Amino acid sequence: MSSSPQRKRIRKSPADRRAEIVDAAAAIALTEGLECITLRRIGEQLGVRPGLISHYFPAVEDLVAEAFGTAAGAELNTLLPADPATQSPTDRLARFFALATGPTYDDISRLWINARHLSRYRPALRDRVGHQEALWRGRLEALVLDGVDCGEFRTAEPYVTTIQILVVIDGLGAHANTEAADRPEVVTRMAVSTAERELGLEDGTLTRRSAALDAARGDAPAPSDPDGTADPAPVPEAAHGVRP
Repeated sequence: MSSSPQRKRIRKSPADRRAEIVDAAAAIALTEGLECITLRRIGEQLGVRPGLISHYFPAVEDLVAEAFGTAAGAELNTLLPADPATQSPTDRLARFFALATGPTYDDISRLWINARHLSRYRPALRDRVGHQEALWRGRLEALVLDGVDCGEFRTAEPYVTTIQILVVIDGLGAHANTEAADRPEVVTRMAVSTAERELGLEDGTLTRRSAALDAARGDAPAPSDPDGTADPAPVPEAAHGVRP
């Protein structure tokens, strides 16, 4: 009786193998922490010998930095796409806050805490953290400038406003390891409130826009009048303008 045919092993290209290693390291960074990225751990994850990992990353510190950059870059491209859709700046900012301030991104918040701490001792990681922070500032400032140019936002210093928003987001994200269930709403909305205030938006604009976008996608019920009937104007007028 003939034996069953063995599955042919496909040799991956160097680029594909390197990307596989980095992706595995990024996944471990998100779920276990950057300290858990070792040649042996990645080898176990991929079912290969540690020597193969060291062939692509002779210094594990370079792999740690690359893993953080990959995870943080994926987050940025989700929250603030480099090639945004045809949404208004207000809608894009509302979507950004709906994603960036929710529990879904606690893992990435923990990763940023982890990376900033370790970067004090690891130059390669420190450089990558600084690079990712610059990308964040540039991407969010571009959104703010778009809003100013089309008259939806009003700020005399877009760069300063961008920094203010990011500082509050970072401050809230620093508590990703602690219980947040008992925080007052005024605290959980601090980043949104800061953005609305500094961009000349009416209080609650971004929250209403986020709800309207969810409703349009079918993710949430449309806003209702007190009598329970659907609001015929799902987009509040204030969401498109700034304070008089």
